Amino acid sequence: MTTHNILILCTANSARSIIGEVVANCIPGLKGYSAGSTPRGEVNPGALAVLSAKGHDTRGLRSKSWEEYAAPGAPHMDVVITVCDNAAGEACPYWPGHPVQVHWGLPDPAVVEEMAQQRAAFEDTYFSLKKRLQKLADLDFDNMTAPELKEAAQAIHTRR
Repeated sequence: MTTHNILILCTANSARSIIGEVVANCIPGLKGYSAGSTPRGEVNPGALAVLSAKGHDTRGLRSKSWEEYAAPGAPHMDVVITVCDNAAGEACPYWPGHPVQVHWGLPDPAVVEEMAQQRAAFEDTYFSLKKRLQKLADLDFDNMTAPELKEAAQAIHTRR
């Protein structure tokens, strides 16, 4: 099975994109990465809590800049997914290899103030990304043109 590199972007790279990175790394055929345009510098405790509760190892997770993945020697990305509207509207760096870019806008669970509702929001984010990334892994990357892959990857979000 071919492994496809997936970069998940959010402005702060502290919650949604981190969750996506971890989930992608648990799906056969995907290798997940995450980054942000203005990384917060720390992973949101709510993201760590939901990942830990689902049995994921959270050691080594960090908030990082998208510049790491635009630099020479960075892993080649097959798909770049923005998960927040701010990151989708920003001018992204040049991605070596011209990966397919799609937007899967998801609400930010970190802005929910009431603790029980925030936990539920992180759970929703986790399951939303897991469902979408599994569908992405099921796509026949090797027999699709870049426009076909882009359309199919975007449809995963819009058709839910």
